[in-house]
Amino acid sequence: VIKNQGALPGIKVDKGLQPLEDCLGETVTVGLDGLDERLKEYSSMGAKFTKWRAVINIAENIPTIECIKKNAELLAEYALISQKNNLVPIVEPEVIMEGKHNLKKCYEITKKTLQEVFNCLKNKNINLRGMLLKPNTIVPGNENREKLDIKKSAVKTLQCLKETVPREVPGILFLSGGLSSLNATMILNEINKLEKTPWKLSFSYGRALQEDTLIAWGGKSKNKNMAQKVFLHRAKMNSLACHGKWEASLENE
Repeated sequence: VIKNQGALPGIKVDKGLQPLEDCLGETVTVGLDGLDERLKEYSSMGAKFTKWRAVINIAENIPTIECIKKNAELLAEYALISQKNNLVPIVEPEVIMEGKHNLKKCYEITKKTLQEVFNCLKNKNINLRGMLLKPNTIVPGNENREKLDIKKSAVKTLQCLKETVPREVPGILFLSGGLSSLNATMILNEINKLEKTPWKLSFSYGRALQEDTLIAWGGKSKNKNMAQKVFLHRAKMNSLACHGKWEASLENE
């Protein structure tokens, strides 16, 4: 079905999170055991890309450098195994939006995380032209009193990427990470309006792409057509945002 639409199939290959030993509130992603064998199978079935998500939480005294380094090393090892199997790795180091941190703190931790990730990728001799990055945008924590400023978040996000992501990386696909559907679209649009970048700036949204659709559907088959229309609309809005061409007036069409 996916191939017939002219799209490429891929698969999430990590096996979730487990607590990081001696680091309260921090996690590492597991799934390297047997990954090479699994990827050989997925590749033979037609998969073209893979995804692995690392999680970095912000709270008092965390993240520790140990947590950032460990997750970066795992991301790099996953990317290496993927590329050895001719699969494109989507590298996803997510600095979590939940928390009391402000915009500045999110920027600092995201920058530190991305620096460590690319250090590890280079140490593993990852072909940067054959990978994609899936990062968070720079936003204040959802428990912070600082109000989300779309323009400021876009500026800080692009600044962070320019300071950490090599030009060879072909694409950066933002995660939505708890942002509302509209805010995710608006930040993506604002980033693409700022300046021309060496990377394609696009989206890999979960909640922000599906939430409105799930509400419209409500689990009832009679709402199927409406749900499809809502999903297509959200996809179109994000597509326009990839070119900095989204406008608020389009949301009412």
